[in-house]
Amino acid sequence: MKVTDLWNKIPLVDQLRDYQPAWLKSDVGAGLSVAAVSLPTAIAYPVIAGLPIETGLFATIFSLVGYACFGPSRHLMVGPDTATCIMLGSILTTLGVMHAAEREPVALALTLAVGCLCFVAGALRLGFIANFLSRPILVGFLAGISISLIIGQIGRMTALKLAASSIVGSILELLGRLDEIHWLTFLIGAGTLVVLRLVRAWRPALPTPLFAIAVCIGLSAVFDFQAQGVAVLSPLPAISFHLAAPALSSAVNLDFLGGALAITLVSFASGIVTARSFAMKRHRDVDADQELVGFGAANIVSGAFGGFPVTASDSRSAVNFAIGGKTQVTALVAASSFAIAVVYVSGALTYLPLATLGAILISAAIDLIDLHEFRVLLRLSRAEFCFAVITTLTVLAVGVLQGVFISITATLAHLLWIASRPRIALLGRIAGSPGLYKLHRYAEARAIPGMTIVVLEAPLVFFNADFVKHRLLKIARALRPEDKWFVLDAAAVNMLDSTGVGKLEEIRVSLAERGVAFGIADLNSGAKRIVDRAGLSKGLGEAMIFPSAEAAAAVFEARE
Repeated sequence: MKVTDLWNKIPLVDQLRDYQPAWLKSDVGAGLSVAAVSLPTAIAYPVIAGLPIETGLFATIFSLVGYACFGPSRHLMVGPDTATCIMLGSILTTLGVMHAAEREPVALALTLAVGCLCFVAGALRLGFIANFLSRPILVGFLAGISISLIIGQIGRMTALKLAASSIVGSILELLGRLDEIHWLTFLIGAGTLVVLRLVRAWRPALPTPLFAIAVCIGLSAVFDFQAQGVAVLSPLPAISFHLAAPALSSAVNLDFLGGALAITLVSFASGIVTARSFAMKRHRDVDADQELVGFGAANIVSGAFGGFPVTASDSRSAVNFAIGGKTQVTALVAASSFAIAVVYVSGALTYLPLATLGAILISAAIDLIDLHEFRVLLRLSRAEFCFAVITTLTVLAVGVLQGVFISITATLAHLLWIASRPRIALLGRIAGSPGLYKLHRYAEARAIPGMTIVVLEAPLVFFNADFVKHRLLKIARALRPEDKWFVLDAAAVNMLDSTGVGKLEEIRVSLAERGVAFGIADLNSGAKRIVDRAGLSKGLGEAMIFPSAEAAAAVFEARE
């Protein structure tokens, strides 16, 4: 492939090719706004994973550039994300990396691994994997990590160093040490949180966290909060932009690779939900596989320059949408203006109270607890509501990584249990009405004299074949003495395997011993091939294979 062909496949080049000068004003305005709302999360989110503040700055700047070049969406913005940061912190702890100095190189290696996995998954067209994180799991997962994050800010909001590691233990320890709370720290954090929530309810589009940081820095500088015992942000090192060296030796660890896979799965699932939401607002489709490539580029560039894993950001994308950004030039403007601001205002950040960061994180966590979604799940399906609650509790009880895998396993087990016990219904006639009707649904429907028709509403494969066989034979044992035909309506049997066709043969033999002919109606082409190759067609006879259940009923009624 020619270099020019590769160049033309870069999404940003395609956007610039048809760029209109009138768009520049919107892109620049949206870019400056995105940079403004990115500052609070860039400062606060690294704290979640126990990483230096500058890693959040690097992740914010360089991920925007990576996705701008290779991401398929013209409007999606990427950056640090609460769920991804909590997952990263949990995995670093699981790997036994406890000290901040050790965490940074391992986090960089994880970020590069996540980027590579995204590229590989996109190339293999594995975007469908995100579908395994169902709506209940996502709702429960976000609620669980949000509660965990809120509890984790107790120390910053009260200036207490809690010894307990569990959530319940932390709460009990806090209640037993109320007299040790540093009340000025608590008032700063609580006041910031109240203002954030009130303004959020009043004007959700305002970059309130940014204003809160600016006000608290000003108050801290004027009243010297640090001298009064309030913990403030440590001085940032001199910011320089250069390639970073990750701890690549960690990649040989299976736990490391499992952690990278978990971050990839969760961040992509979270990101694709955001991508679909904003694409829907602009009446566009989302290519999940191409989004994987875009997220891969964002993570590789982030890790290469000292950042951590990122994904699509709903807050930054919402600002871009509201201001009217037209292309990924918005992201390039946001990255460059953010970098300039970091270089020239980083000194002022040393006045920022840690309680303010805690309040910003708590506010962000509250927004992730979607009580409305829990109510919707309860109304639609109690089983799905239970899975959301189970996910929340497992994340809180055993950790983020283990909680996600337990929830996925439980959901898949539930689906297999449902599929292993498919619905089977009896069909009959309604006097004066054409067609066939389910006997249990229509009281006026009656079975056709001398004939039993059953419909199987599921595939017939190895994990449900025994159940189907026993259920059909139970129906057969209750046949009337005058019944001569037993017909299976296979219209909904979209899959048939060797186990399933073997059970159908056993049913045919059992019915034949009772003097009842077994027939099958409406087999699809794939199932028909399996039936022919297994020899079941010969056992049934071509006369007992029908194009539809209605056709089988018509043939029987004509004969009788």
